[in-house]
Amino acid sequence: MPKRKDLKSILIIGSGPIVIGQACEFDYSGSQALRSLREDGIETVLINSNPATIMTDPTMADHIYLLPLNTKSIIEILKKHPKIDAVLPTMGGQTALNLCIEAGEKGIWEDFGIQIIGVDIDAINITEDREKFRELMTRIGVKMAPQSTATSFLQGKEIAQEFGFPLVIRASYTLGGAGAAIVHDPADFDEHLSHGLEVSPIHEVMIDKAMMGWKEYELELLRDKNDNVVIICTIENMDPMGIHTGDSITVAPAMTLSDTTFQRMRDLAIKMMRSIGDFAGGCNVQFAVSPDEKEDIIAIEINPRVSRSSALASKATGYPIAKVAAKLAIGYSLDELNNQITQSTSALFEPTLDYVIVKIPRWNFDKFEGADRTLGLQMKSVGEVMGIGRSFQEALHKATQSLEIKRNGLGADGKGYKDYDQIIQKLTYASWDRVFVIYDAIQLGIPLSRIHEITKIDMWFLRQYEELYHLEKEISTHSIETLPRELLLEAKQKGFADRQIAHMLDCWESEVHQKRMSLEIKRVYKLVDTCAAEFKAMTPYYYSTFEAEIETPSGERYVANDSLVTDRKKIVVLGSGPNRIGQGIEFDYCCVHGVLAASECGYETIMINCNPETVSTDFDTADKLYFEPVFWEHIYDIILHENPVGVIVQLGGQTALKLAEKLDKYGIRIMGTSFKSLDLAEDRGSFSRLLKENNIPYPQFGVAENAEEALALADELNFPLLVRPSYVLGGQGMKIVINKQELESHVVDLLRKIPNNKLLLDHYLDGAIEAEADAICDGEEVHIIGIMEHIEPCGIHSGDSNATLPPFNLGEFVLQQIKDHTHKIALALNTVGLINIQFAIKGDQVYIIEANPRASRTVPFIAKAYGEPYVNYATKIMLGEKKVSDFKFNPSLEGFAIKQPVFSFNKFPKVNKNLGPEMKSTGESILFIKSLKDDEFYNLYSRRKMYLSK
Repeated sequence: MPKRKDLKSILIIGSGPIVIGQACEFDYSGSQALRSLREDGIETVLINSNPATIMTDPTMADHIYLLPLNTKSIIEILKKHPKIDAVLPTMGGQTALNLCIEAGEKGIWEDFGIQIIGVDIDAINITEDREKFRELMTRIGVKMAPQSTATSFLQGKEIAQEFGFPLVIRASYTLGGAGAAIVHDPADFDEHLSHGLEVSPIHEVMIDKAMMGWKEYELELLRDKNDNVVIICTIENMDPMGIHTGDSITVAPAMTLSDTTFQRMRDLAIKMMRSIGDFAGGCNVQFAVSPDEKEDIIAIEINPRVSRSSALASKATGYPIAKVAAKLAIGYSLDELNNQITQSTSALFEPTLDYVIVKIPRWNFDKFEGADRTLGLQMKSVGEVMGIGRSFQEALHKATQSLEIKRNGLGADGKGYKDYDQIIQKLTYASWDRVFVIYDAIQLGIPLSRIHEITKIDMWFLRQYEELYHLEKEISTHSIETLPRELLLEAKQKGFADRQIAHMLDCWESEVHQKRMSLEIKRVYKLVDTCAAEFKAMTPYYYSTFEAEIETPSGERYVANDSLVTDRKKIVVLGSGPNRIGQGIEFDYCCVHGVLAASECGYETIMINCNPETVSTDFDTADKLYFEPVFWEHIYDIILHENPVGVIVQLGGQTALKLAEKLDKYGIRIMGTSFKSLDLAEDRGSFSRLLKENNIPYPQFGVAENAEEALALADELNFPLLVRPSYVLGGQGMKIVINKQELESHVVDLLRKIPNNKLLLDHYLDGAIEAEADAICDGEEVHIIGIMEHIEPCGIHSGDSNATLPPFNLGEFVLQQIKDHTHKIALALNTVGLINIQFAIKGDQVYIIEANPRASRTVPFIAKAYGEPYVNYATKIMLGEKKVSDFKFNPSLEGFAIKQPVFSFNKFPKVNKNLGPEMKSTGESILFIKSLKDDEFYNLYSRRKMYLSK
């Protein structure tokens, strides 16, 4: 049976602003679902309040509503679109499901005759209501940990008395483990119980006997209306039970599961999915397995929607779960759909992996001073990376190299811990950097049995680590001249970077690269093909590895490379790596638009990125996708292989920009603004000279390299001072200091965290208004795409400010200065492409805070507010295909648009929530108001000084 004929128009609910626990993986899922439905000629209507995502781009759906995610907005949309037949709520995470339930309870779907597809309300209620779920599992014979629900404090205390400690408390109907805790000590129980009951929207908690040390697994399933079920991916958590899956290091396929247990787990997952309701769509099931020979299996939970792991599983297998789930929701069966990668096998064909993927979360604890950095049941990571390799070791190394935390992989970079007590402490209380600490422990001589006893991580993983350490030790006995080829090849096959090997051999990275090339140890590229090369894949989605040579009977030796180079002119777009505070999904939006614009100009497009949550790493966004770390060695090897016309660095945030110097040094063409100009804008001294030459005012400043120089400068500049390191993102390390004691302590702390960095000291313009402008320049002409005024005063990071477009109370004289300064700076920097400039306004004088000649966080917001594809225009200018004068700019906005930051402080209850020059928001939403008399604007404006912290 093909798709249903009665579904002509479908409403999709997005996931709103990015918060910890619900990030851009739902933007990816929603974007795929929209494309999938439109392929079938279905009208799509989207509600989502997030301006930074590609999902809310005008090209993605027939009608897009950037409105708050509430039932009032839903009613407004349904009145405007009486032809909507159904709602698909499974693509927008917990936010969409909760909104769907609320609308159902209020009778909205019934009033408008709307069907719910992709899931049924009973399934959501059963899986979210932990008591009902437990009863169902008991009925169908699926084991669970001893557990009971409590809807009052007294009930909770009675359950704890019955079960004994340690216990797990989980709040019902929450996201990202909110309200969950492991309680070892009875003294802490009351506080955690009260918190769980408070955060649950139905004031209910489930109390489980803690299964500490059990192994954890996730299965991604799809089911069609004919009850066909496929298991797309089995993911094993390297971290045992006790750490939220979003904060766990995960591996696919499962590594330490016996075949018989795997079969039992599959059967249980299918049984569970069938038992919760009769719906067609996606499902995520989590299990725990006892770490003994019995391998007992207990169910943890089931989510009847695409999950955080669905994006990871899609990228890991090349099977687009959300795209297929959307097709199943409109009536297709799996056997009627093609596998998107092979285009010849059925979607009923389960993927097979002939490689290993490793996901490592990315944390941002540095933004939350005083946060509890230990990992537990409440998710704390802000993003993730994925590494693909032919072995676990290679994939693990690639994932660690993708994190962008100044590590080159495991060990061999001189940055490991050496103190025994510190290592034991970090292993005992799972730390964010435990993936590295395990290596340090082995290096220090701590036995594997002891590491296993503390962490409960399976011995198989620990032995993999040990092998890497033995290899490092062996290589360290050689020099670059004496290192044998087979040892160098083995190191590369196990994922060690040239930089790490150089550290072992005490030589330069470039020497290792030269030796590799001379010995013909080169990367080869393999296809992610869903079927272990059993069928031909049609989609160019690659990862790199190193292979030993194959010898044919005729004596010819070669290595097999799946990535064939065409003779078309090519452009490489560098992605922005893992999401983090200061560099989020807005750069994925920019990269996708950059790829599409380059494609329109006739280029073969090549995307390099390692973030599994994004649309830029979808297998059909660019002509070729290299799922590789945005790490110099990997990028350089791809460039040598592909020989592109040039590389676009302006769209991938600071990640891509930091690689500009290397690209320039190696003679690789940077499209658009040159490295010299990019560097000039980052170097405060040179940039200030440029401002001086152009008679543009800026706050008095100085540069210091140590505390003594900083204290001497303070006498010249006068307090308050804004102190910041150079070349950082999201205001990292920025602080306003008001006396010498504060200055000295902050400078010493900064130089400890970021050694050899130049520190910039600016006189802080207290009480100034802050504004920013984004512009496109072709080197001769400048077009300002938007000027925004911040509601909060100067001193709060622009990413944490409510920004109003257009400005609401800057006079004509001030606006003219902003326009003049923007034109002058863009031309003086020889900008070709995008530029963002930030201003402080004191009196009627406009001062320059900084200029960034790249795509900024605000570009997607301006593009959505004005309905103009600015990144498309800017990319064509970067490529030299167009000039500013070739475009007809026609922005349209009635009233004002406000970019509103969203914070995830609820994950860090004891953290100081005051805002300052260091960015803390994890996402943003957009608010449209008709006039400044709007109550929402009045509320924002009246609170504007509440959070400023010096």
